[in-house]
Amino acid sequence: MMDKNAKIYVAGHKGMVGSAIVRALNKEGYNNIITRTHAELNLIRQDEVEAFFEKEKPEIVVLAAAKVGGIVANESALADFMYDNMMLEMNVIHAAWKNNCKKLLFLGSSCIYPRLAPQPMPESCLLTGELEKTNEAYALAKISGLKYCEFLNRQYGTDYISVMPTNLYGPNDNYHPTHSHVLPALIRRFHEAKEAGLESVICWGDGTPLREFLYVDDLADLCVFLLNNYSGNETVNAGTGKELTIKELTEIVARVVGYKGKIEWDPTKPNGTPRKLLDVSKAKALGWTYKTELEDGIRLAYEDFLNNPMRAER
Repeated sequence: MMDKNAKIYVAGHKGMVGSAIVRALNKEGYNNIITRTHAELNLIRQDEVEAFFEKEKPEIVVLAAAKVGGIVANESALADFMYDNMMLEMNVIHAAWKNNCKKLLFLGSSCIYPRLAPQPMPESCLLTGELEKTNEAYALAKISGLKYCEFLNRQYGTDYISVMPTNLYGPNDNYHPTHSHVLPALIRRFHEAKEAGLESVICWGDGTPLREFLYVDDLADLCVFLLNNYSGNETVNAGTGKELTIKELTEIVARVVGYKGKIEWDPTKPNGTPRKLLDVSKAKALGWTYKTELEDGIRLAYEDFLNNPMRAER
């Protein structure tokens, strides 16, 4: 168990995942949390990261910082996604090791698994097949981060663990019109269509891909749980074990937002991976399960969107 007074560095605390982890830590009584904004600490710069770790000497590190985006962002900036994520991951993990960090938790993504992996996807299917091309660069960077944690454990006896969440959503999400993920993009699109009185909304693809979604505060709860209860080289999947089609998702979002118009589909746009369901039996066996059902979570996310208008500007 982590000491309640342990110095914990949460990298990426301004993002959706990082801010949720800070909330979860505070809720559990961990108050010695240190953070830095991007302006204060550029994680891509090795010299800055090493100087920060040498000065602060955090005992626990949660690496939630990442360059993230949806299909458009990933396809249009492949090199940027690979370089930025590789650099910040290696810098933080290496500096944590050099400064004797007791425990580190690395946040990955379910896109690390093969495009046509067995469904649901167990942790053991990593590196057993070809990746989805639309987010290959991001996936390769995340695989490198979790493998570096594993190799440090094997070579130096560190206690560095990794978590692979499914599609996330919730407070402090990114609602950018082209750089956001599918669920926040739908929230914004249906909200703006409702406000403008549009008769129809066009969605990408054909609506058939299956997806799983996890409310971000549930992920944060799992992260704190694992920091206290798990050590091992193999990653841990974070999800609900439930899936639905993108078409079904759009209908739920439209209902929550209150959009009454028609939903149309553009099959010339990419669908992405046909199915991405995580096998969450490992997390369940450790004693954790999700709490927030999808429609309830979308209502909370939409409320956050409405209460924070600047969300839509990002």
